[in-house]
Amino acid sequence: MASSFAIQRTASTVTYATIVVGLCIVGAAMLVRRRSELALVRLLPITLVLFFVWLAVTAVWSTGTVRTLLGWLILAAPAFLAIVVGHMRDTLQTVRALGDTLRVLLSASLVLEILSGVLLDLPIRFLGIQGNIALGGPVQGIFGTRNMLGFVAVIALITFVIEWRTRSVPRGLAVFSVVLAGLLAVLSASPTVFVLALAAAAATGALALVRHAPAVQRRTVQIGLLIIVVLGGLFAYAFRRGIVALLNAGSDFATRAELWDTLLIYVRFRPIQGWGWFGPWPTSEFPFASINIITNENHATALNAYFDVLLQTGWVGFLLFITVCALALFRAWLVASSRRSVLYAWTPLVLITLLVDSMFESFTLGGFGWLLLVICVVRAGLTR
Repeated sequence: MASSFAIQRTASTVTYATIVVGLCIVGAAMLVRRRSELALVRLLPITLVLFFVWLAVTAVWSTGTVRTLLGWLILAAPAFLAIVVGHMRDTLQTVRALGDTLRVLLSASLVLEILSGVLLDLPIRFLGIQGNIALGGPVQGIFGTRNMLGFVAVIALITFVIEWRTRSVPRGLAVFSVVLAGLLAVLSASPTVFVLALAAAAATGALALVRHAPAVQRRTVQIGLLIIVVLGGLFAYAFRRGIVALLNAGSDFATRAELWDTLLIYVRFRPIQGWGWFGPWPTSEFPFASINIITNENHATALNAYFDVLLQTGWVGFLLFITVCALALFRAWLVASSRRSVLYAWTPLVLITLLVDSMFESFTLGGFGWLLLVICVVRAGLTR
């Protein structure tokens, strides 16, 4: 899933779809083979099932029923693979497999950026690589955009640090991996990278504080941290303009603000049920075409996963999505704060990164981001 952009650009969308279908068939065979070890009740969280049911129901009033059902399948396929991974592999195996994959993809990204920006001094247009590495960025790697590269790099940093702390890879490889991910995160020059890294670092510090607190004081510490998070959110909102200026993300934020203001106008017309689930926006369908005309842009998403869910599935889908994420984070955080192994910190840290990134992008609603989200939801449900 993390290499979906590169696969579709070097082969085709059909090739990518064929690979996903093939993996789903293999995954189904694995579940059938080990069906005696699985309990139907714990196969996947009820809230996730309800969310998928609601997505399918939105096809009834969607402006494009066939496209809604196709969008549902596009979301269901990686979710199914995530369920297979969650049940067939434990957390350590998941972290190791993800770490190996991200090492290869980030290494390939760096090599191609050096080839394009230093050796050839030419962009690699079919991969979206602009060849700006000699200028200090922004670079895109094999992920299509700098924001996607930055997002993957932060996820990789969390994964590589967990590998390092659990000693599941040699020390030299761990150091190389952390440096690689950190370097590409900086070179991406993505405004969201700093926010994601800060959120992940703050969550790591908070989790370490809870883990080292005496058991009798742990509840008090948790409540104190929750209050700090709420106050921090209010502070960030109150001083959002200064923060945006500090991050040098004024133009990006202005684009998003205009898009969200326009989007909310259409939410008011169908607040409960939404306009029907599509996933990435079909630019010929209403209201997406109208939103793009008004903003004079060609957006394929709402640049915010929460607004995307709200627009397409209404308040019902939005509340179901929030419930899925909140319950998973709650369970994963409690497990990580009470277990001795640092390995259990991976799930809540990745979840927090996904949820924070969802405020600026819609990566969590498809492909690699959605796969990770469902893996974390399943893992949180199994380890509660």
